[in-house]
Amino acid sequence: MTKFQKGTTTVEFAIVGSVAMLVLLTVIEFSRVLFVVNALGEGARRGARMAIVCPINDPAIAQTSIFSRSGGSNASPVIQDLTTANVSVQYLDQAGEIVANPAGSEGFLDIRYVRVSIENFQHQLVLPIPIGPITLPSMPTTFPRESLGVPRAEAVQPC
Repeated sequence: MTKFQKGTTTVEFAIVGSVAMLVLLTVIEFSRVLFVVNALGEGARRGARMAIVCPINDPAIAQTSIFSRSGGSNASPVIQDLTTANVSVQYLDQAGEIVANPAGSEGFLDIRYVRVSIENFQHQLVLPIPIGPITLPSMPTTFPRESLGVPRAEAVQPC
């Protein structure tokens, strides 16, 4: 090795190592985004399942959708920045149109489906390069109604 080549290995490692670290961190962040997308889909499914058996517009529906306990916090313990404000619950008729007054006696009888969506959620990326938050697409889940919290013989109880 000549005196002009001393330190070239260190420089090469610095270049290759920084590129390898950037690739590794990008793979980790992409995996995190996939986790959040799957968790949002599961949250919408859980909320829809809760909505078909709970009274109309029960707050437990949104709390279940964000993986919080009923009566618990309005912020998700699983996904950072996810709150009950991101959860939308819609009651649909036979044609799939939104029922205007689902809590009313006529509206209650028109309900055939329940749709729960997690909307307008912005996920903050954590990368070495500055990239702002990305808005993830809406995650809707629709189920056919069941009891909607109305038992056959007893009074309606919140979930």
